[in-house]
This record gives sequence, structure tokens and C-alpha cells, in this order.
Amino acid sequence: MKHIEVPVLIVGAGGAGLTASMLFADLGIESLTISSTASTSVLPKAHVINQRSMEVYRKLGVAEDIYAHGTPPENMAATGWYAGLVGKDPIYGKEIARQESWGAGYTDPDYIAASPCRQTNLPQIRLEPILLKHALKKSPEGVLFNNELISFEQDDDGVTSTVLNKETGETYTVRSAYLLGCDGGRTVGSALGIEMQGQRNILYSVSVHFSADLSQHVSDPSVLIHWMWPAHTGLLTLLIPMGPEKWGPDSEEWVFHENYAADDKRIFDDEAMVADMKMALGLPDLEPEVHKITRWSFEALVAERFQENRAFLLGDAAHRHGPTGGLGLNTAIQDAYNICWKIAAVLRGQAAPELLATYEQERQPVAATNVRRSTENAMNHMAIGQALGVSPMQSEEENLAALKRNWSDDPADDEFRAKLRSAIAAQSMEFREHNIEAGYRYESLAVVTDGSPGPQPVEEIRVYEPSTRPGSPLPHAWLEDHRGNRFALQDLGDVGQYVLVAGEAGAGWVEAARSAAAEEGIDVLAFTVGHTEGDYLDPRCAWTRNRGHGPAGAVLIRPDKFVAWRADAAAEEAPGQLRQVLRAIHQKH
Repeated sequence: MKHIEVPVLIVGAGGAGLTASMLFADLGIESLTISSTASTSVLPKAHVINQRSMEVYRKLGVAEDIYAHGTPPENMAATGWYAGLVGKDPIYGKEIARQESWGAGYTDPDYIAASPCRQTNLPQIRLEPILLKHALKKSPEGVLFNNELISFEQDDDGVTSTVLNKETGETYTVRSAYLLGCDGGRTVGSALGIEMQGQRNILYSVSVHFSADLSQHVSDPSVLIHWMWPAHTGLLTLLIPMGPEKWGPDSEEWVFHENYAADDKRIFDDEAMVADMKMALGLPDLEPEVHKITRWSFEALVAERFQENRAFLLGDAAHRHGPTGGLGLNTAIQDAYNICWKIAAVLRGQAAPELLATYEQERQPVAATNVRRSTENAMNHMAIGQALGVSPMQSEEENLAALKRNWSDDPADDEFRAKLRSAIAAQSMEFREHNIEAGYRYESLAVVTDGSPGPQPVEEIRVYEPSTRPGSPLPHAWLEDHRGNRFALQDLGDVGQYVLVAGEAGAGWVEAARSAAAEEGIDVLAFTVGHTEGDYLDPRCAWTRNRGHGPAGAVLIRPDKFVAWRADAAAEEAPGQLRQVLRAIHQKH
């Protein structure tokens, strides 16, 4: 039997697994990624990629490739609600409301100030091949498809896994120091006896991925997701362009979504699902080229544990979300960004194994929040339907009468319109959930608190407020060197490298960081930043505004771009203090 030894075995080659593979390659840690499937995903799901995730891909050198294939920003600036698509009454296809979404195509000042990266949209069937290409470029023999994990055993020193090569029928063993379960919960979590907790089967949906020319029926090129309430069905249906070459109304491919009762056996009949789609769209003569029909249930689940000894759960293996808000894939990407640098530090002997316990401490609360938010987003869509007065229990004429009140001149309908507008405005909880996406914070043993009070957010969901309070994500700032070259602050420092940013009078912290890093064997890039003085200049005062310390203070940034520690001013024993900070983060007591 063939035997392979590798520091890390990654089970699953989706968003989490391929991101982890690239991170380990850039960290200089060998890994092997296996997948039981024959290829990357064939499902057009998980298409929204938020700013924080694009920052990870920017650091990995993948962002520009994703942007090149993704939705142009002008074609995902808004979301819209419509009275169906086509039907017998003139109001069919009429816009009920429109709302800016995800930074309005990177024109919203808050989103521009938050990150050097704009949000984008690229379905998983097109994202994963890009991730795979870059993963194989970084590690040419590091990803194997049609290789299935059969079993694994842990001991004090590592993990021994048995893998089946489905093409040859050969089984072989892999000995690794650590195992990452990125397999959607198919094998690793259940083998560890870890239960998923929460709500199952909240609703059932069918998605039809198809090609057709809908340009004469879809009008607004800025709208990405079309939320349609056709009067003849009374059911919410979704229509989303999928590109790949053109977007907006000219998109060559689309995905249609509709919900069904849990006991409706018709969902397993492909012809019936296509017929339902054509009927809901009001296009009985449509001849779509159907690529894939998928059935799935909306779940809200979080694993009771994210770690069991040397095995860790990431992505859907650790948390399962509904699609509303696009949080599932993005949470998975951040899982990988959190755990990979920690494993690398332990493997290099820079950190004690106890550092790895902070993965669950940090990521489980974030995942739980995101799962809850996905469900709340979905429930508010139902509230919009109720505010519209549309129902599958009513006739088409009754639903048409309800819909027409939205455009009525009758003052008696003013209260109806006000309540409807309020319900739709509330959906910004999904399309402007900026603090959920960009402002989540960590509390763990890998964060050294400075005793400052916890944040009191202006608005918990929609308003991201940059901060350097330890545990916060690194605020964005454009910096310039003395040649006038401009850099995003987060671009400074390699994958796996700490960054110490001191104020313009904080040279003592820079020297202390270099001394402490040399003694601890940890890579720290240190420099000063000020508006008029420093190693880098802060031309827009963006860093000065958010740094949270005086001219002689400093902030230490972890490799995953979260603030680890902050000092307001200079310190006499700066080298010793920073050594203690680094040892505390790395659990070397």
C-alpha cells in the first residue's frame, strides 16, 4: 500500500479547501488536498464574494482573475422586486421597488473607505476552476480529485488517513500532522462524532440553471437578483443572471429559484420543474437549454465543535447557511484564513498547539451570527410578500388587485405603500449587511486586550465602523512611500507575516518589534506611518483617523489581518512588552 507523508491533509476541494491549499503554499507548508468528486463544483451556487474574501484573494494573487470573470460592478449595483416577469396584465414585469446592493457597484463611500477590494459576483462553477488553477500553480501536485477519504485515526503525534483512488481502485494511507475537513460535512464531521445544531429543512427549493435569451423581458442592467411575485402563482421566484460573457439582461445563462412544500414529490420530476419555471416566468413557449436542476433544503446549522484534537472543520462542514446574504462561501474563506497561519506557526515551532484552540473560539461565534443572519434575511422576504398582499391561496385577479395598490393614486392606499416600503427597506439587512461582512470581531487567547470598552455600534448590521481595538479587522488606508508610490496598508507584509504599524513618533516600537521578532523567531514587518512624517505617509489621514492611538503608539496586526494588540503611547520596556505579547498570542507561557 502506498504511503504519503505531508504536514496537512485537506479533505474537500471547494472554496474552503482550495483557499487553504493556496494559503499553505504561500506559507511554505506542504499540503495535500483530496476530493471524492471528479471535478470542481457543477452547481451555480455561492456566487457573491464580499470585500473581506476578495482581500484574501488579493493577498493570494487571485483577485484580478476573479474580477476578470465576475460580474461587472455596474451589473450588480442593485436588487429589484417585480410583479412577475410576463403575464396577461400590463403590470407583469413592472418594478415594485429597487434597492442598492453590496456597495452599489463600489460607488457607496462606506464600501470604498472599507476596503481596496470591491464586492463581486461569480458562481461557484466558475470560481472554483480559477481557485484550482492558482492552487495547482502554487502546488503542482497538491490537489487530487476522485480520491475519497475512507477513514482516519488520530493519535498524539498526527493523523493517519486511508484514501481510495476511485479511478484505479487503489487505497493508500496519508500521514499528516493535521487534517482539515472541508468536505461539506460528508465524512470528517460525522466520523468525529460532531453534531450539527440548529434548524433543518426550513424550506425546500429547486434551482434550474439554464441558457436562454431573456433580454426582451429583463430591463434593468444594474440589477443582479430579481425577486418576482407573479400574480398567477402568488409565490416568490428568483431570477439571477450567470454570465459568463455578458451580464445584466444580455446574460447568456440564468438561474431560476422557486420554493416547494417539504412533502411535494413533484420536485424530483425534472420535466415538471422546467414546466413550473416556464409557467412562473409567464413564458410557456420558452425553450431553455437546461444545464442542471438541483434540489436543496434551507438549513441553519452550526457544528457543536470546530476542532477535535488534530482535525478541524471548515466551511459547510462547520456551518450551513441559506443563500440569502451570500454568507456561506465567505464564511468558509475566512475559516481558512484564520486556521492556516496558526497551523503554520505551530508546525514551525513558533507557537504552542494551544494556539489552535483559538480557531473555534474565534470562528464559531462568527459562523453562528452569519447562519442566523442568513435565516433572518430569508424571513424578511416572506414579510415583503405579506406586505404586498400576494399569496398562492388567492386567485390571479386577487393578487393583481393587491399588486396594483403599489401604483394606485388612491389616498386610501398610502398606508399600504408605506408599510410595503418599510418591509422592502428592511431588506437592506441583506443587501447592506456591511458590519456583518466587514466588521466582525474576535475575542480569544490570540488577542491581547488593551482594556478599552467594547464597541457600541451605531447599527449592528448595516454600518461598519473601522477600529483598531484588539480583535478588530484591520482598517483600510491608502499609504504612500517617499517616491509617491501608493499601497493599501493591508498589502504590506507577506502571507504569514505580522505587521507592526507605529505612529510617526513611534520609532521605538519599530526597533522593539524587530528585536522581539528576532528573539522569538517570528517574522514581523515594522514601520511608522504619519500624515507628514514616517516610513509611509497617510495622505488621506485614513489611518490617522482610525488608528486609535497617539503619535508614539502602535498596533500589531496578525497574519490574518486582525488587530492582535494596541499601545496608545511609547513604553520604556517596549522590547520586553512586545516579546510578552508575541508569546501570549502564540500561547508560549
